[in-house]
Amino acid sequence: MKLSKQKVIVKHLDAIQNFGAMDILCTDKTGTLTQDRIVLETHTDIFGEQSDRVLHTAWLNSHYQTGLKNLLDVAVLEGVDADHARTAVAQWHKIDEIPFDFDRRRMSVVVSEQSDVHQLICKGALQEILNVCTHVRHGDEIVPLSEGMLKRIRSVTDSLNSQGLRVVAVATKFLPARSADYSRVDESDLILEGYIAFLDPPKETTAPALKALKASGIAVKILTGDSELVAAKVCREVGLEVGDLIVGSDIETMSDDELARVALQTTLFARLTPMHKERIVRLLRGEGHVVGFMGDGINDAPALRAADIGISVDGAVDIAREAADIILLEKSLMVLEEGVIEGRRTFANMLKYIKMTASSNFGNVFSVLVASAFLPFLPMLPIHLLIQNLMYDVSQVAIPFDNVDDEQIKQPQRWNPADLAALWCSSGRSAPSSISSPSA
Repeated sequence: MKLSKQKVIVKHLDAIQNFGAMDILCTDKTGTLTQDRIVLETHTDIFGEQSDRVLHTAWLNSHYQTGLKNLLDVAVLEGVDADHARTAVAQWHKIDEIPFDFDRRRMSVVVSEQSDVHQLICKGALQEILNVCTHVRHGDEIVPLSEGMLKRIRSVTDSLNSQGLRVVAVATKFLPARSADYSRVDESDLILEGYIAFLDPPKETTAPALKALKASGIAVKILTGDSELVAAKVCREVGLEVGDLIVGSDIETMSDDELARVALQTTLFARLTPMHKERIVRLLRGEGHVVGFMGDGINDAPALRAADIGISVDGAVDIAREAADIILLEKSLMVLEEGVIEGRRTFANMLKYIKMTASSNFGNVFSVLVASAFLPFLPMLPIHLLIQNLMYDVSQVAIPFDNVDDEQIKQPQRWNPADLAALWCSSGRSAPSSISSPSA
């Protein structure tokens, strides 16, 4: 009940232990550090000049895709006025679609304005789009994608990224009309049209929440598919020290031992695929840490399953909620921090119950066994043992409402079975044995 009042829903009771013991939290940037209110900030040609052509092309891609429209697509669709949208729908019709996947990091639609010509419109991460482009649009001309042109493109996009803008590239290709289905093979020899850039500002509550998590002994690591420049700027704005960062291409070349060592010292991981996230979480667990992962997208499901404690939010996709152990009713690190503290209180009270019950039962068993070895009669009848257990259970009804010392919730707490052995040796024989003489 107390956890639910903190906007934390526990799907599995055994997750409370890991929730209180968590010492590393891995999370995405979007919606956690930021407001999750993505706005289309600008649409430009390859040199950074405002371009309505790029916006129109991106709108066709977002409008005609049949998959789950993400916040970027919604922002693009809202960036075009209703009259333009009606005109575009009347003039263009969809032919085919090449769905998005996390390996290609791009998706394409094939549309037609004229029956004898098809246009493939591809939208996705900058590097993945550049990998399939051979030309660029320079004004009304189509020119080859040379090294010099590539440097200018990098300069423009790096400038946008350094402003905290997430850049998505748009490319096209004209094809003769055909009846056969289109596939990934057709995503080649494309013309880079320009970029659409989005802004998702940080939350005001993020900085104090990060400080509170750090004070509670939890290290926060950002695992994102976004550009390292965008992610680093957001991290700096919320007071998260970045230091050296790792990108997905670096992870591909690392062994498990090397990545585990680097992951412990790294705060920011960028340009990651779902498998990269899962691997990082798994290796951090292998180093003896209790790792939580917070995510709400399809791409977060593998990492949610790999973590000791999977954390999702009420508005997440179904597969993420299914994979999670805990659901937050509000996507906020502050809610998470409050939930962690309440989870530690709950776990501490659970330990009180376990220790009291174990010590009383051990004391009873120990007393009966030792006394039976020396006495010619039963030192304690079964009814006496049951009465003692009932008395202990009644006395422990109030434990869930008991206060917990601040020292017990300042740092992560773990379940250690060895503590029970020490408790048995120190108090298990003395406390119960004082009432174990029914023959008197």
